[in-house]
Amino acid sequence: MNSSQAIISPAPSYGRRMLNKVPEITLYFWIIKILCTTVGETFADNLNENLGLGLTNTSYIMGAVLIAVMVAQFRSRRYIPGIYWLAVVLISVVGTLISDNLVENYGVTLETTTAAFSICLISVFAVWFWSERTLSVHTIVTSKREVFYWLTILFTFALGTSAGDLISEKLALGYLPTVGIFAGIIALVAFCHFALRMNAILSFWLAYIMTRPLGASIGDYLASPKAAGGLGLGTTMTSILFLSTILALVIFLAVSKRDVILSGAAAAPSGADPAVLVVLNKVAPTESLLDAVRRHAAHAPAAFRVLIPNPHNLGFDHGEPHSASGEALLAGAIPPLSEAAAGEVTGRVANSPNAYDDIVEELDLGSYTHIILETPPTHLSHWLHVDLPHRVAQLGVPIEAVAAA
Repeated sequence: MNSSQAIISPAPSYGRRMLNKVPEITLYFWIIKILCTTVGETFADNLNENLGLGLTNTSYIMGAVLIAVMVAQFRSRRYIPGIYWLAVVLISVVGTLISDNLVENYGVTLETTTAAFSICLISVFAVWFWSERTLSVHTIVTSKREVFYWLTILFTFALGTSAGDLISEKLALGYLPTVGIFAGIIALVAFCHFALRMNAILSFWLAYIMTRPLGASIGDYLASPKAAGGLGLGTTMTSILFLSTILALVIFLAVSKRDVILSGAAAAPSGADPAVLVVLNKVAPTESLLDAVRRHAAHAPAAFRVLIPNPHNLGFDHGEPHSASGEALLAGAIPPLSEAAAGEVTGRVANSPNAYDDIVEELDLGSYTHIILETPPTHLSHWLHVDLPHRVAQLGVPIEAVAAA
């Protein structure tokens, strides 16, 4: 074996613990998310004021219920719509209560809470990315990632409550103009993503953060008296209306499974025959990688499957035309690999801008005995990070790292 190749022994698996724990990002997701944020605002006010529980007692009760639901969420090994969305509703309520407690019981200003929750949210994002090298919600497949995910959700709700109250009340803009402001921001994010190809993960989290003040403002507008600029439905009627809609949509999704994340690895090898996963540094295989495929094919019969980076997720010149689609680039990579493997090679374009996430997807749905991982020779890659071989080795499959020429 030459110096460009290294075999990394597998370690006990820490990554392949469960299926993805969150729903696919569809129109249903955004509708329910906005409904949940509205309920978070109106339901907390209803318990606090109309039922006479008080802010402190309401916080204790809802905090205890949230803990119980989160225990059920973390114990499950897959996405269950009822548990997941109940957790979102409750964390929406608790996020609202945290903000309200700080402002009303402790006298913290809305400017301060908005700034503080912004710092907390940025810190969670920073630690999450430093630890996992991705913020993608398509790969919440370990307990650690799920902890980061729910902490992020909690701080988005708390931040959204403070920011929404700051704009609508402190700045005296009113509820309906505030709804328009945040809806406009979300529309701008969508435009930047679909028209200007802004990063999908960044676009998702920006829109997610903005849905909280949007939903809270909608809730305030519907529930507030007409004299205060609202529609006067009241918190009870608004809560019942939105909770009923959420329940109907969640039942529909639980039956139809339209929001279950389906991996792009659906065609991954699933039989008993040995299979080798080939992960490219670039969308065109290099000679050193082809040599590794030839050696594996000569050693024992095996099925080969290739994973290539999505050119639209790469933020720098990756040696291939950015105008070409991932499918077209995949079609160009398969023939030389098939020749080296002396047989048919299947493959797909990555879903995530982080190779680790797609490798985990492949291992979860396929039966692989080996991974050939092509690593960048002299530069850092936005697709393959320098520590990737050691992180992939933790997944329990033998890995051969091949340095690109």
